[in-house]
Amino acid sequence: MTDENTLRLGTRGSKLARWQADWVASQLTSAGFRVEMVLISTKGDVTTGPLGAAGGIGLFTKEIQRALLADEIDLAVHSLKDLPTDPVPGLKLGAVPPRESNRDAFVSEQYADLASLPEGARIGTGSIRRRAQLLYQRQDLQVLDIRGNVDTRLSKLDDGEYDAIVLAEAGLKRLGLTARIASVLDRDVMLPAVGQGALGVEIRADDQVTADAVQVLDDESTHHAVIAERAMLAALRGGCLAPVGAWARETEDGLQLDGAVFSADGKEKIIVAGSHPTNDPVELGRQVAEQLVTKGAAKFISQSRETT
Repeated sequence: MTDENTLRLGTRGSKLARWQADWVASQLTSAGFRVEMVLISTKGDVTTGPLGAAGGIGLFTKEIQRALLADEIDLAVHSLKDLPTDPVPGLKLGAVPPRESNRDAFVSEQYADLASLPEGARIGTGSIRRRAQLLYQRQDLQVLDIRGNVDTRLSKLDDGEYDAIVLAEAGLKRLGLTARIASVLDRDVMLPAVGQGALGVEIRADDQVTADAVQVLDDESTHHAVIAERAMLAALRGGCLAPVGAWARETEDGLQLDGAVFSADGKEKIIVAGSHPTNDPVELGRQVAEQLVTKGAAKFISQSRETT
């Protein structure tokens, strides 16, 4: 830290990343801290092709994590669905704020929902998870790759390159673009990505001053949920690009986790629901992953590596 009351916050420069960083900064400022914003360009920001072909995992996080380790910043704000589950020595997840919606949004000017798309319609997504689940629902669709930030993707839709696209509801809500949502996909149709809708505040493991400061941001319920989802993904060794969906939440019976793995062609899926009465998120994630593997999920994970 530059001084005991100033926190250097690292962020990407996209509109959504800036919204996330500005929100975190406002919360910390309200708690009495000064926040200095540090913009960092990542490989994901300059990649134009499919994420898998560009190396995929960590495209949006590695440069920011390097800055943290080099003591150039004190904390970083990530979309948790983009943060790899493999631990980085010297770093830790310091806080997880309350989660926004983790559902996916169907965006189209012509069609109200997925069911109303005509046969052979063109639907855009940059996610293998979304692609697999779209095809599971509709094998007749042309699921096409799409890249770029939210504004770029919406412009491509408006230009007629696609009949519809699928985006995270949380991102559209944070950017004030809810009017663009034709409908929201139910979780039994489109299980969210691990960590979707949640932010992660990453800090250095030995920085107790920043660790204490960011506790004002932490929501225990959300933190437990995303830890369970990330523990499941880590045990599957799927990485954030695999066709894996998850949804953890607190219920009357404790922490519940629904996990699913899909074949890349969308023809098969394996789904497991588990719960843990003592709210041990790591153990719950591991248990659901073990059940998924027992049912044959490993072959779908390996297939996704071969196609990315």
